[in-house]
Amino acid sequence: MARIAGVNIPTAKRVVIALRYIHGIGPKFAQEICEKVGIPAERRVNQLTDAEVLQIRETIDRDYQVEGDLRRETAMNIKRLMDLGSYRGLRHRRGLPVRGQRTHTNARTRKGPAKAIAGKKK
Repeated sequence: MARIAGVNIPTAKRVVIALRYIHGIGPKFAQEICEKVGIPAERRVNQLTDAEVLQIRETIDRDYQVEGDLRRETAMNIKRLMDLGSYRGLRHRRGLPVRGQRTHTNARTRKGPAKAIAGKKK
C-alpha cells in the first residue's frame, strides 16, 4: 500500500483515481501530477516502482498544498471572517448557509435536524 502525503492510497485502482483520495487533489490535479511524473493514465498503483512513488510524493510536496496544511488554511480563512464580523463570518458562527441560499425551508444540512416548536400544530 502506497503512502503519499500521510494518506494510504488504494493499490488496486489506477493512479489518477487513487491520488484523489488525498484531500486537495481532484481530477485536474491528479492528471497534472501524472503528466509531470510521466506515468501513463492506465497504470495502477500496485504496478508503480518505489522511485515513481517517491517522484509523486516529491511533486505533491513541492507544488501542491494538501491534507493538513490545506485544512488549516481553510479553517484560518473561516476564523478570519468570523473575527472580522463580516456577514459571511456571522453566518459561519450561527451555523447557517453562507452563500445566500434560502432558509425558510430547506438548509437542513447546515441547520441540523428540525426542532419541534411547542404549540405550532394547527
